[in-house]
Amino acid sequence: MNKAQFIEMLQQEGYPDPVEVKQVPNGSLGEHTHPFAVKALVIDGSIDISIQSNQKTYSVGDVFQLGFEELHSESYGPTGVIYLASRNH
Repeated sequence: MNKAQFIEMLQQEGYPDPVEVKQVPNGSLGEHTHPFAVKALVIDGSIDISIQSNQKTYSVGDVFQLGFEELHSESYGPTGVIYLASRNH
């Protein structure tokens, strides 16, 4: 998916405009939650997200989503990751 398609999808689903998030190469965040639901489009690098022992890698053009306060962990590829994230409170 490209940026224009992603923004159109967000608008159709009632999500606000996304913000750009950058994470460092080979970084990680242990298990945590967010007080919002999120939909995000990877625009550079890659991110691994683990939910209940299920890990999935998202790369450029992939969209990932997390539910409100969904417990997860994250790790970032060798070049880090940049993604557009829309947070629905």
